[in-house]
Amino acid sequence: MKFSKMFIPTLKDAPKDALLPSHALLIRAGFISQLGTGLYDFLPLGLKMLEKISAVVREEMNKAGANEVRFSYMTPSEFWRESGRWNKFGKELLRLNDRKEGEFVLSPTNEESVVNMVRGRITSYKQLPLNLYQINLKFRDEARPRFGLMRGREFVMKDAYSFHSSEDDLRREFENMHATYERIFTRLGLDFRAVSADSGAIGGSGSKEFMVLAANGEDDILLSSSYAANVEAAIRKPRTSSSERPEANATSKFHTPNITSIEQLAKFFHVDPFYLVKAVIKKGLFDDGKGGVSEKIVVFFVRGDDEIQEAKAQNASKALELMDASEAEIAAAGLVAGFCGPKGLPEKVEFYIDNELRDEEQMIIGANEKDYHIIGFKMTGFNDSRWADLVAVKEGDLDLNGEPLVMKKGIEVGHIFMLGTRYSEAMNATYLDENGKAQPFIMGCYGIGISRLIAVMVEASNDERGIIWDKKCAPFSVHIIVPDVKNCAALEFALNLESELETQGIEVLLDDRAGARYGEKIADFELIGVPFGVVIGKDYANSGEVELITRKGLIKEKISAELVKNKLLELLKDER
Repeated sequence: MKFSKMFIPTLKDAPKDALLPSHALLIRAGFISQLGTGLYDFLPLGLKMLEKISAVVREEMNKAGANEVRFSYMTPSEFWRESGRWNKFGKELLRLNDRKEGEFVLSPTNEESVVNMVRGRITSYKQLPLNLYQINLKFRDEARPRFGLMRGREFVMKDAYSFHSSEDDLRREFENMHATYERIFTRLGLDFRAVSADSGAIGGSGSKEFMVLAANGEDDILLSSSYAANVEAAIRKPRTSSSERPEANATSKFHTPNITSIEQLAKFFHVDPFYLVKAVIKKGLFDDGKGGVSEKIVVFFVRGDDEIQEAKAQNASKALELMDASEAEIAAAGLVAGFCGPKGLPEKVEFYIDNELRDEEQMIIGANEKDYHIIGFKMTGFNDSRWADLVAVKEGDLDLNGEPLVMKKGIEVGHIFMLGTRYSEAMNATYLDENGKAQPFIMGCYGIGISRLIAVMVEASNDERGIIWDKKCAPFSVHIIVPDVKNCAALEFALNLESELETQGIEVLLDDRAGARYGEKIADFELIGVPFGVVIGKDYANSGEVELITRKGLIKEKISAELVKNKLLELLKDER
């Protein structure tokens, strides 16, 4: 491909709102252009990357036995109402009306669409399992779209949905997709981890995210040699303390005037905060079962030296959203801020206790009375429904095998779920089992952010000069630079080299621009980030040599022009 024939509008300066390297570099290197807030056009280089990534994903999904389909970009609201997500999804769901006042959504995800596609068409267990996928446009009305393709409003995604007649078969397909995703991300040249994760708004039980490790990652993940999890889902070996446990002869109420914080309480009783119980009071928004939303106060209890993990707390309480409660709201619920404990709470107040506090003795808790705490309390006698995993696991905590956890930054590029019957039951999608009885489909869901992957690949590999594409997936493999296209011999050699490489399946970008200076051409090579560059300059005429540049590290070497083709074929042999 000739640079002079391709639309590659490179820029010297980054947009003012570009906070991440990928956002700045993809615009500067002419891969994308901004159309509006969170909306981007794909220029030829960007579209080329989108298609390359899609091709890898499509090939591996087909090998895994999935069937490609295409859902409508717009979904009638009736299906979202049927599934119960019309009110639950929140403001990120863009709702609109057509000229006949019909209600629709621009789909951010397609569980409803795929259930509607399958129900009535798959009627017997003999037709299962089935995995349907698409690579298509999605829309999520982000409150704060930012970071370019990393968090735009419009995006391209691969989403797949599987249907099964047993939990065992769902688990088989979950592992099949897990292995498929590992092949996809390996082929794309990414340093990734599969981590345990929260299911979020999609719902379901088993859930794993695929995270690419990157310094600018928006997610925190905790890793050991045998464990990896998003902080929202991380678990740990229960903590212990070598500090002396407080001892009280009996459970009793103790006067603690104006002692409202854990730090003050630990100092007052001269004990480790490990033996205190912290109350975190939140206001939750809940589905009222009538198509609306209700509010109520929820209290979460953890150790004094722990913090709650918001996603875990939201899952435990089944809240649509949790937010800080005001002093007035706390008082209206009959609670005393600073002195709240799990014993003697007002009857209507919902509360949950972290699992690690179960059966703990000699604990100090709030007495639900101003200026009083209870000492010598044993954490027993609560219904099982009150116990949940609430704690935010931290770096340095131990995994279940006793190995310290390390915190890393990651960027989510894929997510796989075991949905169960969450959508099929709600939408009355059933098949007939071996006994002729109607059963709801057991479902799985598997997503990959195709357009996001372009940005992630740049975040994972760049320097101060520009993008560094991995040779496993790049817009071109070789960038040939002719400093002076008026030099007929140099240009002829470049054209021949381009043709010979392309005959071998190597994609080449030949910078044949007559109006561009050598410095501008080299700057564009470094900015665009093709893995290998070949400069055919003065040395070619003088000594028959060309300069071979490896973009990663900008390693330069002089090589005989006669040998450069074979050298490049050797460097790229695994990618042909």
